[in-house]
Amino acid sequence: MSQRARVTLDGVTTRVPVLLSTSSVFPERTAAAFQMAAALGYDGIEVMVWTDAVSQDAGALRGLADHYGVPVLSVHAPCLLVTQRVWSPDPWERLRRSAEMAETLGASTVVVHPPFSWQREYARGFAEGVDQIAGRYEGIRFAVENMYPVRMAGRQFVPYVPGWDPTEVGYASYTLDLSHSAAAHTDALAMADRMGDGLAHVHLGDGTGEGRDEHLVPGRGNQPCAELLRSLAGRGFTGSVAVEVSTRGVRSRADRESDLREALDFARANLTAPSPADV
Repeated sequence: MSQRARVTLDGVTTRVPVLLSTSSVFPERTAAAFQMAAALGYDGIEVMVWTDAVSQDAGALRGLADHYGVPVLSVHAPCLLVTQRVWSPDPWERLRRSAEMAETLGASTVVVHPPFSWQREYARGFAEGVDQIAGRYEGIRFAVENMYPVRMAGRQFVPYVPGWDPTEVGYASYTLDLSHSAAAHTDALAMADRMGDGLAHVHLGDGTGEGRDEHLVPGRGNQPCAELLRSLAGRGFTGSVAVEVSTRGVRSRADRESDLREALDFARANLTAPSPADV
């Protein structure tokens, strides 16, 4: 593997791990993601905590990780509309439980979304609260994810407070989602620049910029997926890349595995390729 595929930290050189998000196998369940990640050669799993009971159970997840030999390296907190009652209706409790799960499983990243606009009390203390929770769990980064405006019937509204772009507030750690960048009509590379050394995690998925969240297999849209991956070593990136694509429309398990293999191959090829500045 080339030097560009690796990140050097304190004299130790390691490659950027490529994870499979359990959301990428939906509507199959969490356990299926471990099976496919092992079969395809992913480095680890990002658990999307949602209504599947297994995704909420650290013991069950540890069992799957041990059985398939695929570690959980990232936990996506239950921040979606459909997961507002998972574990607790209290969003702070959901973040605390996510941190506990990450600590138990040895994951170094918790992915979290900005507050919804109707979560006024949560939003008021969000930045400070995230810092406080992160401070209690050594070695775990709470990486706030970029989102996007919602466009309906020719109108646009932002369902997040204070907005969809977390760099406008400023956090210690960020997740950069390229599908969300496409939906927001924003430059993902420029956003990565604004995130700076706070860029802790990448959600790898593509989009066409049509204004909706598509999560296409990378290379099937028009986002700078390859360029972003090639730039990570030069950015001093020490986090992980999670493939987060939609396969719900495929006809079979074989087609789903084919899409996930293509995404993994894309990630590995571009993490090992030199950036244009090095050519």
